[in-house]
Amino acid sequence: MERIISYFKYLILFTGLLVLASPVQCEETYMPSAVYEPNISTLVTPQNVSFDSCTKEYSMNQEKLYYLTIAAINANRFEVEELQSKTGYILFKAVNKEFLATIVKLGVNKSMLKITPTNNNYYFAPGIVLNIFKYVDLNLNEEITPIKKVN
Repeated sequence: MERIISYFKYLILFTGLLVLASPVQCEETYMPSAVYEPNISTLVTPQNVSFDSCTKEYSMNQEKLYYLTIAAINANRFEVEELQSKTGYILFKAVNKEFLATIVKLGVNKSMLKITPTNNNYYFAPGIVLNIFKYVDLNLNEEITPIKKVN
């Protein structure tokens, strides 16, 4: 009987060591230090977009931001419907939906770009707005050169 109890103790000890020594296979799903980068499917899939993600402040004057916004809309192949440089707005159409890009002067070298749908329905693909912001961010340091008139 003692021999069976002794074998049973060794069996429990051996299985315990196997369980502790075995590698753990798990996947970390929550990483608070990681930066969220949207993938292509979340950029093109229509979803509810918050108003905060439709505005962005820049450290540049209003005129330069206006021209960069026009270039961004053109680079994304959106259809410009109306331009108003004095008030600083651009009306354009993307994916059969109209958007209004408004440039607001906040200070001497501070301005804000706000891109909102004209029908106030914030259910659209967020890539429309994010691609324009990304284009402006990439070309922040580019010099704007005026084109001379040809007679």
